[in-house]
Amino acid sequence: MSVWVAVIATGLGCYALKLGGLVTPQRLLDDPRVRRFTELVPVALLTALIAVQALADGRTLEFDAARMAGLGAAVAALLLRAPFLVVLVVAAGVAAGLRLLGL
Repeated sequence: MSVWVAVIATGLGCYALKLGGLVTPQRLLDDPRVRRFTELVPVALLTALIAVQALADGRTLEFDAARMAGLGAAVAALLLRAPFLVVLVVAAGVAAGLRLLGL
C-alpha cells in the first residue's frame, strides 16, 4: 500500500511542478536573477549526478579506475565536440575495455 501512496504522491508532485511552470507570470521569468538561476541549476544537477555515478558505490565513496577513465574519455570527446551519442559510446567502451583487462 505504501508504494502506491508514493507513486500517487510523486505523480501529483510532478503535475503540480508542471502546472507551476505554466502559471508563473512572465514578468517573474524575465527577471535576470531567475534567468541566471534557471541557466545554472541544470548544470549543477548534472555535475552532481555525474559525481555520484562516478565516485559512489552504494553509500560509500570509491575510486574506480575504469569509471574515471571512462569519464576522462567522455570529457576528451566533449572537448573534441563529438556528438552526445559518440561521447556515451566512447565512455562506455573505455570503461568496458578496462574492466575486460581486469582494471
